[in-house]
Amino acid sequence: MKTPVLNKIFAPLAIAAMMLPASGATAQRGDTELRVEKLEKEMRAVQRKVFPGGSERFFEPEIRTPERTAQTRGTSADTAVADLLARVDALEAQLAALTAQTEENGYKLGQLTARLDALEAAASEETQAVNTSQATPTAVDAAEEAAAVAAPSDDRVAQVAAIVKPDSGNAGEDEYIYGFRLWDAKFYPEAQQQLKKTVDNHPSHSRNSHARNLLGRAYMDDGKLNLAAKTFLSNYQEKPDGARAADSLYFLGMTMIQQQENVKACAAFDELVEVYPDVAVGRLSNDLSAGRSTAECQ
Repeated sequence: MKTPVLNKIFAPLAIAAMMLPASGATAQRGDTELRVEKLEKEMRAVQRKVFPGGSERFFEPEIRTPERTAQTRGTSADTAVADLLARVDALEAQLAALTAQTEENGYKLGQLTARLDALEAAASEETQAVNTSQATPTAVDAAEEAAAVAAPSDDRVAQVAAIVKPDSGNAGEDEYIYGFRLWDAKFYPEAQQQLKKTVDNHPSHSRNSHARNLLGRAYMDDGKLNLAAKTFLSNYQEKPDGARAADSLYFLGMTMIQQQENVKACAAFDELVEVYPDVAVGRLSNDLSAGRSTAECQ
């Protein structure tokens, strides 16, 4: 009858053997909970990094787990497992939302980068075009100036010499009249040289505005439109009270028409009407009306 003795000896071992599976399951659940909690903390850290100051419109501020009621001794382990599964599902949902938002942000960033590249390219092209347009008139002006001082033939020299230069004792007046006679005889390059000398040598003379305006006309009649436009504009800007400032605005508009710049021509005509209304409705009224009609000004 040794069986009772054996039972007494091995009873603790039997009890321990019966408790092993439950203890192992408990340990496994505890390890899983720790891992899930670690994942939840890492997910919250990522969310705050990617969405600083984010609100519940984008993600839940904390991963919520189902509320657990106090378990009585003997409750099945299935409840704990179900709780862990729910928390894992929540993690997966948060991860999916985070991934989708990250992809959307990446797409928008790509579009923004493309637009910035396009704007930079357009700005570069515009700057290059402006630089080119600013350089072109300088080259044209140089060519026009070179043509103006081209060596004349002997026959032309004789014809120019036949133009009488007045000698009234008023140097400024005499030089302007001589320039006018050269222009009137259509010796435009020679008239340009003479009128430039008049403008430079007599800046305060009463004929200075006349000489500037006539110099612009000599350029215009000689086909040197860039030089003509600059001369007319400078006469108006530098001597707005000059006797021929209004005329220079009119001829500036006519020069723009020849350059097929009707908008600029109309701007010059409008300036003439605004600044010199008496001249616009007086001695220049017919010419101004014809010019505005040619430029199709409103």
